[in-house]
Amino acid sequence: MFNDPSDRFLHDSSRAPARYQPRVHWVSLLLAWALVFVLVWTLIGPANGTPRAPLHNPDAKAREVSPPTDLSADELATIKVFSEASPSVVYVTSTELRRDIFNLNVFEIPRGAGSGFIYDRDGHVVTNFHVIQAGTRWIVTLADQSEWEALLVGAEPDKDVAVLKIDAPADGLKPLAIGTSESLRVGQKVLAIGNPFGLDRTLTTGVVSAIGREIVSVSGRKIRDVIQTDAAINPGNSGGPLLDSAGRLIGVNTQIASPSGASAGVGFAVPVDTVNAIVPDLIRHGRVIRPGLGVTLHEDWIPRRLGVPGVLIDKILEGTGAAEAGLRGTTIDHRGYIRELGDVILKVAEQDVRTVNGLKDALERFNAGDIVRLTLLRGENVIETDVRLQLLK
Repeated sequence: MFNDPSDRFLHDSSRAPARYQPRVHWVSLLLAWALVFVLVWTLIGPANGTPRAPLHNPDAKAREVSPPTDLSADELATIKVFSEASPSVVYVTSTELRRDIFNLNVFEIPRGAGSGFIYDRDGHVVTNFHVIQAGTRWIVTLADQSEWEALLVGAEPDKDVAVLKIDAPADGLKPLAIGTSESLRVGQKVLAIGNPFGLDRTLTTGVVSAIGREIVSVSGRKIRDVIQTDAAINPGNSGGPLLDSAGRLIGVNTQIASPSGASAGVGFAVPVDTVNAIVPDLIRHGRVIRPGLGVTLHEDWIPRRLGVPGVLIDKILEGTGAAEAGLRGTTIDHRGYIRELGDVILKVAEQDVRTVNGLKDALERFNAGDIVRLTLLRGENVIETDVRLQLLK
């Protein structure tokens, strides 16, 4: 039927595969064995079958390199500070556990990352509250790249400070040297170490640009005596240490002033004196123990709606300084209506207060046992009275 032999294989599909398929099969098999041989050769080694050394040996000690001898004294000092302080700086990642609504599987969602530093050999790590606030699980990465799951010990949103704890061996933890922020001067050299944009342990330097600044925390409260610096602080630096030229902690980097979200030469750090006043309470109690009047307060919108220019007292706690001083709370009937207005706090030691946060800020200047003079609006009369502050747990 076909005169051209080549036509026979074009039209007879039953014969062509039977004649040529084995040849394709053996070629594929040879190529597969060649690929396996190359992979084995790469992993095992060329001649004696000795496994190759890994690309990164975590047990191998890093080669110590001495800095050049012709550097300036200032450069050598900076190198020394970074070398000694950087092992104390950690990387903090925050995730949130969520359950899939379709299959009920639990999965993790990244919620943020930042920096922190080793506070003591018990494994306490200090960072910013806003670094960890959105998460339910936290991982701390140490300078040796080991990762540790952390527990939240306590937090103070009003000062943007939080304390985590890891169960790492004490001999592998190097706490930072703690300095003071009270004696800082504008122009003093500072160094910031952190993980900007996720880059491991980056150093930036600058000076103290200003002191005594005020910024607003994530809770809406003011943080006072904040340090302003021109050392570059970018996303990821939050929670990292601000050091003086001797390598001592003088602040915790917390915010930047920038319309773009990147460093514009205006960074802020919570002063170390504030941190030192907060962290021991967080470790011991899980929260900050502050002196108070011994009252509960109405939210700000209630006195505003009533046309009252101050902070309205709700209840007086028994056995407190407020009870001893005869302060009056608000009386509410069984239907929830105000029957008699309580005392309205107008001033604390001559400082005007108009909001609950303003009252808390005014009381922060005092200690437990101090007697403060309050100016109150009671009915239509303005009176003054002294109240002894006490620790309220």
